[in-house]
Amino acid sequence: PSEKSREKRGNKAKKQGGGNKRQSKAAVQQDRRDLRKYVNKQRTLILASRGITHRDRHFMGDLLDLLPHSKKDVKFDAKAKLFLVNEVAEMKNCNNCIFFEARKGKDLYMWMSKTPEGPSVKFLVENLHTMSELKLTGNCLKGSRPILYFDKMFDEEPYYRVMKEMLTQILGSPKGHPKVKPFVDHQFSFFIQDGRIWFRNYQLIKADPKSKQPVDTLVEIGPRFCLNPVRVLAGSFGGKCLWSNPSFVTPNRVRADLKRGKQDTVRRQRKQMKKRKKHTEMNFVGEDELDTVF
Repeated sequence: PSEKSREKRGNKAKKQGGGNKRQSKAAVQQDRRDLRKYVNKQRTLILASRGITHRDRHFMGDLLDLLPHSKKDVKFDAKAKLFLVNEVAEMKNCNNCIFFEARKGKDLYMWMSKTPEGPSVKFLVENLHTMSELKLTGNCLKGSRPILYFDKMFDEEPYYRVMKEMLTQILGSPKGHPKVKPFVDHQFSFFIQDGRIWFRNYQLIKADPKSKQPVDTLVEIGPRFCLNPVRVLAGSFGGKCLWSNPSFVTPNRVRADLKRGKQDTVRRQRKQMKKRKKHTEMNFVGEDELDTVF
């Protein structure tokens, strides 16, 4: 047989054996639709207990604006039964939850949980500044997706790796969500310092038109806050304690120490006054006769 007939037979064998076929236009469009499909279905519920301050309420509003995949709910009453939050999240069809627990009108605790199975992390919110307080020049499109930047210390300890994964799933806007816009114009940054997680939100800007980099400037948007980890639990709002922060000091203890320090200062002042009065009485000279002459 000639070379042409051999080539024809080889091509026919490839076709029958499932060789490389050229995709049709409809198949290519279907693949593109699959890339835009909403696969990572993360929905975050944000709610708070009763007793939160106006600053805490504004902070919740800032988070709702920054997380287009989030939902809100009314204030939660039963503080002693936090496991009931799982039922609220199930009714709202959410698999993540951020719950703000207010205590004494001064302290704000943040719970991050993967409902309903867990795990969950409890934080104390410190150094909180909302966007309305800061009035920074940065800005971003509402509903856009953020870049999540984590400090390298998140990979050093196992409990930090758990927190990193939870922050990624809860705060990261999933691709293809109906309310998420296909733009990336800001960055969530997480840093570890003094055993705390510091949060910053930056706008991505190309200030120099001659620069070859797509982004060369970061402009802060806000809000600012610091998360002091308290403990990591195996379940959602309960379960076995996987890790507890040994260096955590409750705000009540800090306030008690400050009050005790002020009390010690007052005691020292009173003791000095008594000592001075006793010294004056022991060294009393008497009235001078010449004082009445003039």
